[in-house]
Amino acid sequence: MNILYLHGLDGDLAPEKRTILQKYGKVLSPAIDYRTEYNSIELLVEQFKNEKINAVIGSSLGGFVGYYVADAYKISSLLFNPALASRSVSQKIPNFKNPYLSFKQIVLGAQDTVINPRDTFTFLSKNLQEHTNYDIHVRQDLGHQITIQVFKEEVEAFFKKI
Repeated sequence: MNILYLHGLDGDLAPEKRTILQKYGKVLSPAIDYRTEYNSIELLVEQFKNEKINAVIGSSLGGFVGYYVADAYKISSLLFNPALASRSVSQKIPNFKNPYLSFKQIVLGAQDTVINPRDTFTFLSKNLQEHTNYDIHVRQDLGHQITIQVFKEEVEAFFKKI
């Protein structure tokens, strides 16, 4: 299984999180400069078009990008505090149509002061796609940073469902 991990703004994949993901397959985690790559979604879709990506996992801005990359590839995604409603950097949003029933597990930190979980709910309610199954987990003890324990629990739950 090939897992595409998309980090947040100015971030990367922590070694501990990579180790957790490697239990489930090969981890592809490109370095993305969201500040200069205005069309990062389309670039990633093109970059990995010859790989058989089976799942997309993203956090914050990477969760936003992963939302659309998963639609382009018609695959499942795990999105931590995705910056769906607003972002601090501009990104082009392509119009990918996903006619297949896909799955998005979205994890929101109730204590997140960077990505407002209420705004994410509003975005989702306005943009619900008829061909997507959503599983939304609101973690009351979680802020914007995803702890190793929460990451491990949510990744395990995600891979049990796909």
